[in-house]
Amino acid sequence: MAAIDPVEEISELTGTLKGIQDVLDLDAMRKQIADLEEQAAAPDLWNDPDQAQKVTSKLSHLQGELNKVEALVRRLEDLPVLFELAEAENDADTRAEADRELTSLRGDVNALEVRTLLSGQYDVREALITINSQAGGVDAADWAQMLLRMYLRWAERKGYSTEVYDTSYAEEAGIKSATFVVKAPYAYGTLRGEHGTHRLVRISPFDNQGRRQTSFAGVDVVPVVEQTDHIDIVEDDLRIDVYRSSGPGGQGVNTTDSAVRITHLPSGIVVSCQNERSQLQNRASAMAVLQAKLLERKRQEEAAKMSELRGETTTSWGTQIRNYVLHPYQIVKDLRTAVEAGNPTAVLDGDLDEFIEGEIRWMRRQETGANA
Repeated sequence: MAAIDPVEEISELTGTLKGIQDVLDLDAMRKQIADLEEQAAAPDLWNDPDQAQKVTSKLSHLQGELNKVEALVRRLEDLPVLFELAEAENDADTRAEADRELTSLRGDVNALEVRTLLSGQYDVREALITINSQAGGVDAADWAQMLLRMYLRWAERKGYSTEVYDTSYAEEAGIKSATFVVKAPYAYGTLRGEHGTHRLVRISPFDNQGRRQTSFAGVDVVPVVEQTDHIDIVEDDLRIDVYRSSGPGGQGVNTTDSAVRITHLPSGIVVSCQNERSQLQNRASAMAVLQAKLLERKRQEEAAKMSELRGETTTSWGTQIRNYVLHPYQIVKDLRTAVEAGNPTAVLDGDLDEFIEGEIRWMRRQETGANA
């Protein structure tokens, strides 16, 4: 196979990056950064900690995005010089360095291009994620806990803040369910493709005979509700229960009945929160989770109505989406995108970017095809 001409590839990457700059609208981004910097400098900013956190988080995200684009532009401008230097001096080491930089730039430009595909109504939002153990008994509960760790590690690698609202521990090992939020702009748009059933195949550590076990866990991803959303919740439609927070093995986290469980009677949605010391704080967090789930329900109903009007059949992503096989061979494979990895340990430690980028491109194709 003929080698790719570096000059040609640099030209192609430069064109792609120019398209990305046009979509991101860097002038508008700089204007927004200046506005947010002015807000962040206000002496009364931290009188409202929630608003202050949103301002500083958005400012940090936009500054990071702008710096990322500007750094890629500089690297692409410098790279031809490195290739010219390698050729002029016939230096194999410099040529190898230039090739490595070209490969690195290719990956970085492709990753940034994925960001421009996040243009859905709620994509810019933070993400609220719930993980539930499904079929597979104690192995499924352990699997659900492994998935929780995987996503928290992914967020940690990205420098994203997270908060676990509620964890329901299983009796023997693992968790029945957990709900947490990823506090970063575009977290929902980035992670919404993770919604669905995740399947694990391995030798069960809980089976004395060392037999292979298949376990399932469900991942639910919804956008965090903002003040501009109109979600009407009638107080009479709620059943609110309080109970004592607990940890693994029944260990008391709090000696008062501060944990809150809210049941929305019309929809049957149940949410709970026990991470705060105060019952009022737990109730507020549980209500935020309920609002997010009702917002997503409303969005899905509206999408279904539009599909019906167009005469389309809706495609659900809430089915089995990915296999994680640890025995008899080792592979992680996404059933929609065919992206796969031969190192499940790295994936379970939060190395998810390739899968997430594949999902975003796949979902965009699905949505573009549906709207064609």
